[in-house]
Amino acid sequence: MTGVKIDPVVWKPPRAGARATQRESAEPLPSLTLLSLPGIGPEDVVVGASGEVYTGLADGRVVRVDPETGEVTTVGDTGGRPLGLEVLPDGRLLVCDSHRGLLRLDPVTGTVERLVESVGGRALTFASNVVAASDGTIYFTESSTRFHIEHWKAAIVEHRSDGRLFRLDTEGRVDVLLDGLSFANGVALTPDETAVVVAETGTYQLTRLMLTGPRAGTKDVLVGNLPGSPDNLSIDADGTLWVALASARDARLDRLLAAPPVVRKLVMAVPERLQPAVRRTVWVLGVDPNGRIIRDLQGSGGAFAMATGVVRHGHRLYLGSLIGSAVAVLDLGGT
Repeated sequence: MTGVKIDPVVWKPPRAGARATQRESAEPLPSLTLLSLPGIGPEDVVVGASGEVYTGLADGRVVRVDPETGEVTTVGDTGGRPLGLEVLPDGRLLVCDSHRGLLRLDPVTGTVERLVESVGGRALTFASNVVAASDGTIYFTESSTRFHIEHWKAAIVEHRSDGRLFRLDTEGRVDVLLDGLSFANGVALTPDETAVVVAETGTYQLTRLMLTGPRAGTKDVLVGNLPGSPDNLSIDADGTLWVALASARDARLDRLLAAPPVVRKLVMAVPERLQPAVRRTVWVLGVDPNGRIIRDLQGSGGAFAMATGVVRHGHRLYLGSLIGSAVAVLDLGGT
């Protein structure tokens, strides 16, 4: 991180609630089972039609994991840094690659196609997460126009709010649906596909954009002032929106974001090993269609920390981690 130059914008965060200071949820976090991987950084996780788990690694590989045996198979290599994933009806995968843009990967042949490399004549810098509608329309995010995933901390501290939400239609046209987003991250469609929800990691909120009906084109805050930093999102079969909170709110970061730009420039000039570390935790939320938090699961997680991806399949939650070398499995039991 040393040597990264930032151009900070002052932002005064909302006062964090009491939940942000607690290290465990009232509902105990179930024990985690880890599916070991041959690499680090399974930032997002998705589940295929047969229950197989897919994730990307920092070295460019996309792998398939058998959740019953733990067997790992490499299904492709993006040649970049794969982040958000989406399984298409035909079994192919959409991949947001921080270095290469929006890709489509065939896990049978390993073929990688580049769908979107640039928008409006500017190369994508930090393609982050993606979701596909039933008609083939694709929605995807870009977290920053200045930094790749390797410098995500710089993007957060700079707080320039240059994230965007895009739509790729079935004819190959790309539209900017939202800009000015603060580290646009996870993206999910509501079950009826009338709205798309985007995680704004930098402002601790979930933003909703209406796609149809009398409010089409308008946005609102589905959930604001979250107790942690929202990352990737997914919708389960019951319509619950699952949110991976990569970290709890940090009072030091909140004070820093409200400080003069020169202070943040000095902080980013310090070697990363001397900068404050992200507090280790595992935290996921379940949100209903009205924005009410209906599940809150947090704990130490042991060897696993910093959940950046979450997806439910049956009675299990699968969790990814930007810093880990395993996919975590959380058993919800009969709930």
